[in-house]
Amino acid sequence: MRRGITATALVAALALAATACGSDDDSSDSTSKSSGELSGTVTWWDTSTAGSEDKVFKKIAEGFEKLHPKVDVKYVNVPFGDAQNKFKNAAQAGSGAPDVIRSEVAWTPEFADLGYLAPLDGTTALQKQDDFLKQAAASTKYNGKTFAVPQVIDSLGIFYNKKIFKEAGVEVPTTIDELKSASKKIKSKTGKTGLYLRGDDAYWFLPFLYGEGGDMVNASDKAVTIDNAAGVKAMKLVKDLVDSGVAKTDATDGWDNMQASFKDGDVAMMINGPWAVADTYAGKEFKDKANLGVAPVPAGSVAQGAPQGGHNLAVYAGSKNLEASYAFVDYMTSVKTQAQVTKELNLLPTRTSAYAEESVVDNEIVGFFKPVVESAVERPWIPETGSLFAPLVTEYTKALTGQTSPEKAVKTTGTAYRKLLDGWK
Repeated sequence: MRRGITATALVAALALAATACGSDDDSSDSTSKSSGELSGTVTWWDTSTAGSEDKVFKKIAEGFEKLHPKVDVKYVNVPFGDAQNKFKNAAQAGSGAPDVIRSEVAWTPEFADLGYLAPLDGTTALQKQDDFLKQAAASTKYNGKTFAVPQVIDSLGIFYNKKIFKEAGVEVPTTIDELKSASKKIKSKTGKTGLYLRGDDAYWFLPFLYGEGGDMVNASDKAVTIDNAAGVKAMKLVKDLVDSGVAKTDATDGWDNMQASFKDGDVAMMINGPWAVADTYAGKEFKDKANLGVAPVPAGSVAQGAPQGGHNLAVYAGSKNLEASYAFVDYMTSVKTQAQVTKELNLLPTRTSAYAEESVVDNEIVGFFKPVVESAVERPWIPETGSLFAPLVTEYTKALTGQTSPEKAVKTTGTAYRKLLDGWK
């Protein structure tokens, strides 16, 4: 998955009057039914990284067609940054929406609130529900119903170039102060910049916000918290990383620039997740895969934390082929499929039993990220969660590039949040 999580503000839309009509037999195995029972077309919008992840997911999806020869899976790779609004627009219009969408975890409650997703409880899409990791399943539920199935789960860590670290004689930083010290030594010894700090996506700001004890909102108290003292301190911190030369950043094309800088050895560290491993290995610095190191994001003054991320598979409420769509979701989230995804892409499974599979047990990246995921900070699973990033990224980028002050950046963001979350304090 190429992550670019910023989304536009929540738009008003009419809910569709479609309902899901799945099987009442939770124990049935949809992928083992005779091929004659399922037919027609299932259109799947996959939002994974084009050029690496998409090839694997397309190949896996073709395996469903072999099990069900009368089903045609129409695979469509939709750029992650476009998918959220593209799906909402299609669903609102009642035309052009896919049967199944790979939804970023924060999109699921929004799509469900708008009436665009089929509830999955009691359908063949939701097999062995108790097998899913608790934190992965949390984002699939809304108003007491289940509207998606967890496909992969992730978080953020520090990726580092072991060769550069060895040349500079530095250890992996565990705190922000150590990050600054290591980066200065890397610069003096190798001429390389210590860290690439993505400046065009506020998701990459969250570890620093959590590290200072802050958060975007407090859903249980219905309170906006981005503009409190912790928010100001976190924004000042990232601004200082750039101003001091510890980190380089760009206001646009952050993903491409970050990946290129790290893969070419121009920077020693970047913050990223397991979805970036496959692409990172393609870089000249990591032809020897052992040169890639991964560690927790350095702790701030209060805590060490990274956001919980991941993707769910959801079925469009207006699908004309619900039964085949349910079966496809079950197939794509099965233990066997998740183990294959881990083997080929280093992505973390959402099923507990998948962690007993050999390809998962032996995976070094999973070994690192699983405890990180287990301690990751859950985002609020409210319909507006996906829309909180748009105002934040605007001000985050402006603060990093000197167009506004850290104090004004979080204040402006807080004002935007209170307009979005009517009645919140």
